Amino acid sequence: MPAPVRVIGSYLSPYVRKVLASLDLKGITFEIDPIVPFMGNDRFSKLSPLRRVPVLIDDRVTLADSSVICQYLEDRYPNPALYPADVADRARARWLEEYADSRMGDVFIWGLFNQAVIAPAVWGTPRDRQAIERIVREEIPPVLDYLESQAPSEGFLFGTLGIADIAIASFLRNAAFARYRIEPERWPVAAAFVDRVLGQDCFTKLQPYEAVMLRTRIPGQRAALAAAGAPLSAETVGGDVPRRGVMRT
Repeated sequence: MPAPVRVIGSYLSPYVRKVLASLDLKGITFEIDPIVPFMGNDRFSKLSPLRRVPVLIDDRVTLADSSVICQYLEDRYPNPALYPADVADRARARWLEEYADSRMGDVFIWGLFNQAVIAPAVWGTPRDRQAIERIVREEIPPVLDYLESQAPSEGFLFGTLGIADIAIASFLRNAAFARYRIEPERWPVAAAFVDRVLGQDCFTKLQPYEAVMLRTRIPGQRAALAAAGAPLSAETVGGDVPRRGVMRT
């Protein structure tokens, strides 16, 4: 039997959430080292040279990018499929995944979530409320306009729940942590679509652990997650002192 799949990364990361949801849909058991990436030690830097999460380690590879991880899982465990079979749909799904990881990441994570959650929790700096208001007013609407044009009025983007649905919804989950929700009056299709995806079992199973991390200070999160029954790895690459990543802070 191969060793269990190990995932390094916080339950609060949308990139980690994407991988965990994909593992669940494929029926792959895993253990998790739920570190905040800023708290990774020197061993973490070797596993993830950009000091980003998630990292996936199995019996064959160590990978440190969510899209690469999900494609690897698809190639190694093709059923059930997360990517459409049709070549054009498959390309569109990859594009929507990339749009989520890049543009939605810039707006909802490095913008909104960084200001509302990461800055006070990790760096001890106050929320920049003016920056948050600007993001909500200027940066989020064009993203939701695009999602409104792409989201299906019912069901999922390519028939069954897949990588594009998972990637998009993962970022809106973080928006909710920063107390932002899509206005259904303005973006009814996108709002209903995101609620539909986040209501799937592969997401709802993660919510108790997300709640633990949100209400627990970083030094106590691992113990609190263990008490909540999270499938923790035996060892951790977490450290005590926060460090910034090498690409963007």
